[in-house]
Amino acid sequence: MSNNKKVCVIGAGRWGTNHIKTLKNLGSLAGIVESRENRREELKTLFPEAQLFHSVTDVPLDEFDGFTVATPAETHFEVGSYLLEHDKHVLIEKPIALNTSEAGKLKQLADEHGVNLMVGHVLLFHPAIIKIKELIDSGKIGKLEYIYSNRLNLGTVRTEENILWSFAPHDISIFQYFIGSNPTEVVSRGGAFLQPGIHDTTMTTLTYPDNVVGHIFVSWLHPFKEHRMVIIGSKGMISFEDSSQEKDILFYEKGIDWIQGEPIKRDGPTEVMPYEKGFPLTNELQYFLDHLDDSKLEIADGQNAFDVLEVLEKATESLQGAALETASDAVPESSDYFVHETSEVDAGVEVGQGTKIWHYSHVQSGSTLGENVSIGQNVNVGNNVKIGNGVKIQNNVSVYEGVELEDYVFCGPSMVFTNIQRPRSEFPQRGTEFYAKTLVKKSASIGANATIVCGTTIGEYAFIGAGAVVTKDVPAFALVVGNPGRIIGWVDKLGHKLKFDDQGLSECGKYRLTNETVKFLGN
Repeated sequence: MSNNKKVCVIGAGRWGTNHIKTLKNLGSLAGIVESRENRREELKTLFPEAQLFHSVTDVPLDEFDGFTVATPAETHFEVGSYLLEHDKHVLIEKPIALNTSEAGKLKQLADEHGVNLMVGHVLLFHPAIIKIKELIDSGKIGKLEYIYSNRLNLGTVRTEENILWSFAPHDISIFQYFIGSNPTEVVSRGGAFLQPGIHDTTMTTLTYPDNVVGHIFVSWLHPFKEHRMVIIGSKGMISFEDSSQEKDILFYEKGIDWIQGEPIKRDGPTEVMPYEKGFPLTNELQYFLDHLDDSKLEIADGQNAFDVLEVLEKATESLQGAALETASDAVPESSDYFVHETSEVDAGVEVGQGTKIWHYSHVQSGSTLGENVSIGQNVNVGNNVKIGNGVKIQNNVSVYEGVELEDYVFCGPSMVFTNIQRPRSEFPQRGTEFYAKTLVKKSASIGANATIVCGTTIGEYAFIGAGAVVTKDVPAFALVVGNPGRIIGWVDKLGHKLKFDDQGLSECGKYRLTNETVKFLGN
């Protein structure tokens, strides 16, 4: 098959490689962005028809008709925004962003710039799912009443996301596709056994208009693999098991009929429904290619991506415990942020929209938390602490008074801030006059179990390695490890290590090193 469209793939990891291979077969692979130098060398040999780039900002955008993004989820918003702002059609893998706020902004950008934003809900392009949709719409099963899906396996355990976010997006997108509307109620329950606060198994119930109900059971603690979906209607039932070798769609002429006021079982024959087999990813990418002519997407668009994220967020809130509405004076009834019922937010705290405060955490009075902040389990935020937008604080961290975190700072599990330079239990030092200010600037990352001695400033995009002890100021983009912490290199905005030539210019041409100072040169 040959296409005239030229597509560039952003990210050449496991799934990105599938994009690359599929687009090659479709005749539309023209570019690849991959930050790892050794991987780029491999790709040059494997895919000589593609231009290779270190970063998306290196790409001459006008040479390509569209882009697919298969980078880690935390980069989707930044990369997607950049492409949409430059009037490019984009397919972003699931999840399209980390929350509905970011997803909504991406959709708005696509609308403002008149381009297509597509999400990688690949199972919407599975030939069997398309066939089942046709059977439902044709009335084969009568009125749609109930859908359940089991997506089970042993392994593929994540440490950053629970089973709900890892497995359930596929089924939520399919349910939306079959039913044609969003759920009016979402209830989720489950269990966390391997890691505190990260659920390994969940059962989610979704209630839709017209009395349609869906169940999604997902688990990575299951003795065998099962990807099964059953659709129940008033006249018949359909089952499809994607994990089976045959991958047959089975129609059961079964149900319950009311005869003279009595429920009577109807047990008719089973029929195998024929459909044309094919590869879902091939169908998905061909659909993307077909809409690079500015024609409107009908499925897997930005609105679909937003809707699925919204269901995931509602399911997560239900799973972790409903957001506190009247538990304390600190959480107003109209709260647009989430506080777990085991946590406490004192009066006089400002909390931004979309912020989530998880199990057994405490935010003390006078503190300010920006929008879309994530406060993990067993975190203490002291009095008068200022935390910017998009900050992520992992489990078992205390942010004491005197510490300020600018936007998008990352604090790894069990890292430590101090706030007094010469602490003595015998001679307590309390009050702001004793605190040495610590400032962590925009987008800096601090690894697990690192210690930041008070009175220091950590520069923008700096990267503090796990277990490091920082005793002095850290410049922007510095990579620091050891005790005491020392600079062993420099990183870019995405955290990749930079290499510089004799003139101090980075390999990508976007950074310059002068007198142990790195500056971002811009686009």
